[in-house]
Amino acid sequence: MKKTLALIFFPIISWAQTNTEIYLFDIKSENEKLKVVNGKNISNNDGYDSQPHFYNDNLVLFASAKNSQTDIGKYSIKDGKLSYINNTPQGGEYSPQRIPNSKNVSAVRLDNDGKQRFYEYNFKNGKNTELIKDLVVAYPMWYNKNTLISSVIVNDSLQLCISDVKKKTNTIIAKNVGRSFHKIPNSSLVSFMKKNEENWEVWSLNPQTKETKFITITGQAQDICWLPNGTILIPNENTIYKFHPTKDKGWSVFHQFQDENINKISRITVNDNASKLAITAEVSPRYLAEEQLEAYNNRDIEAFLKPFAKNVKVYTFPNTLNYQGIDEMRKRYTPFFESTPDLNCKVLRRIVNGNRIIDEEYLTMNGNNFKAVAIYEVANGKISSVYFFR
Repeated sequence: MKKTLALIFFPIISWAQTNTEIYLFDIKSENEKLKVVNGKNISNNDGYDSQPHFYNDNLVLFASAKNSQTDIGKYSIKDGKLSYINNTPQGGEYSPQRIPNSKNVSAVRLDNDGKQRFYEYNFKNGKNTELIKDLVVAYPMWYNKNTLISSVIVNDSLQLCISDVKKKTNTIIAKNVGRSFHKIPNSSLVSFMKKNEENWEVWSLNPQTKETKFITITGQAQDICWLPNGTILIPNENTIYKFHPTKDKGWSVFHQFQDENINKISRITVNDNASKLAITAEVSPRYLAEEQLEAYNNRDIEAFLKPFAKNVKVYTFPNTLNYQGIDEMRKRYTPFFESTPDLNCKVLRRIVNGNRIIDEEYLTMNGNNFKAVAIYEVANGKISSVYFFR
């Protein structure tokens, strides 16, 4: 019986439950240069944690997986403690943000029945009220207490919308937009992301006049944030780049992370004075390899399947496809685990190279011992494909 691995793909309009973590850093000025230091994993949670937002200089909000659902987590920087604002068994919350001139927060809620709406949550008791009806908000940002800038789902696409929550009006501004919205420092403008063929672009929006203007191209990067001096921070893989629209000709490295657990950085934000930086990053492929190995040795089918993508492909090296899909994997491994009491796999040597893990393994099953090599490929926080050979 052969072990396997998987590769996953993340559609634009979905809440992909990849295994991600939230990291918090200090931004320090040394010799007139900004340095990213004192990193800490503040979610430290098995599952999806994303969309960090500074409620104030002490609290960071984010969407956090808890008990098979996604609720609004709040992390106290001072105390180092994580707690939750709400508990919504019938659905999950995403993109939590503080509402201007209020202690309450807003979030997009995706219910188990597929209904997706925008809610306000009481900061103390988590009680909620629907804010915008008949509009499927996907990624929001508050411009002021009455104005919401967001991408909304219209006919399976994302469109830029300005909503007046007091007057209950919604105005569509642009099509093919993304998920990253930020106020542009020292201006009354908002930046948003727009897809142009294969590239993402940063555009500005004037919420009063509805005028939009092109700023720069970010390539495959669809998340950004701004420093107070007007510099854009752009994450890509394990590196954050910087670009000032009026001063720089191209990107340059702002910070490169050496921690192998910080991969494929997506959401990025800073607090008001840019002394703190929060990012979302995928866990190391090594973690997924260890997770499935431990479950394999314990013959725990549910834990074993968890790191794999739904469309995982299992090959015999170099390119013979044995089967595809998590359901087929379950059919094969369930009886195998039940009938093999002496099952054991030990990793003799492991190489982690980008999104690939190469394991030299020593296996025991049914009284037989042999060596094998497994190559795992990882995408979007899941094992997407496995190449196995003796």
